[in-house]
Amino acid sequence: MGKIILTGDRPTGRLHLGHFVGSLRRRVELQNSGEFEKIFIMIADAQALTDNADNPEKVRQNVIEVALDYLSCGINPAISTIFIQSQVAELTELAFYYMNLVTVQRLQRNPTVKAEIQLRGFSESATEGDTTQRQGIPVGFFTYPISQASDITAFRATTVPVGADQEPMIEQTREIVHKFNATYGETLVTPEILLPTNAVCMRLPGTDGKAKMSKSLGNCIYLSDTAKEVKQKVMGMYTDPNHLRIEDPGQVEGNCVFTYLDAFCREEHFAKYLPEYANLDEMKEHYRRGGLGDVKCKKLLIAVLEEMLEPIRARRHEWEQRIEEVYRILEEGTAAARAEAAKTLNDVRNAMRINYFADRELIAEQAQRYREANAN
Repeated sequence: MGKIILTGDRPTGRLHLGHFVGSLRRRVELQNSGEFEKIFIMIADAQALTDNADNPEKVRQNVIEVALDYLSCGINPAISTIFIQSQVAELTELAFYYMNLVTVQRLQRNPTVKAEIQLRGFSESATEGDTTQRQGIPVGFFTYPISQASDITAFRATTVPVGADQEPMIEQTREIVHKFNATYGETLVTPEILLPTNAVCMRLPGTDGKAKMSKSLGNCIYLSDTAKEVKQKVMGMYTDPNHLRIEDPGQVEGNCVFTYLDAFCREEHFAKYLPEYANLDEMKEHYRRGGLGDVKCKKLLIAVLEEMLEPIRARRHEWEQRIEEVYRILEEGTAAARAEAAKTLNDVRNAMRINYFADRELIAEQAQRYREANAN
């Protein structure tokens, strides 16, 4: 069997630089490498509803936003299958069977689940009718890792390109695959995680210096932001709070501007935009010893980001004029995804011996047994 990719995003808003460096940029590279037999890219609207059940219109409207971001970044529907999760019913049935292979205690130990519960403000002790704190944890949200395992295994994915924060989720998928195969026989494919090659890209911080760029924290630079918006956000970025004057020594570690330069800047950018430095290391050294202001650093970052985002922005504008075609791409991709998931579901049913109507041998054996019993 050839190598297969499954990856995707929740449509809770437009995609941002964290998505881009975490996996989206890599997806385009992998798509164009010719290394993979199939590539499935999912718009995970059903998963988004697990913590947006009170605002389904938000999810509904953002499906097209995510699709536009995919296409504008270079995802090619002739190579990659883009589909909408909720329209592939087979995923729900697979998740239902996998629930029997995972304990509540194991889900509670999942670091990603714990972090997301805290981020979204769910209360683990909320009681019915309590309006003083946010609702208790929805079951759908709590079982998110099982749903993700269903998504990955349905398409027999061998490779899942994600950010570092998703490692515990992929590990849980691997556990489910192992348990299923051990119980019912070799049926499911064990996936491998593919992390960004640039260590900085594993978890891009928000513009405010928080650990993660997040829509809910309002610290994102979106791929569809205008040049003016990008400039405003970069100029307001968190830097070294002790670097008060240009002559003061500055700290590079934990400084958002330099973290972003690590993620996006290349040596040729200096020849183009800041030729007084040969590379980023030279610039960092100058900042550390003092004499380099934050504004100069931010202006370089603005130039680097604008060089990258302008083509994306232009392609997005083109796709925005062809919305009917975007929906056609999604519909065709979803139909192809359903066909693929149906094959896996059929194998799972066969392995679990719940293929009652297709198992002609079972029917014949049962009929013969009862005939013999009645004859006696």
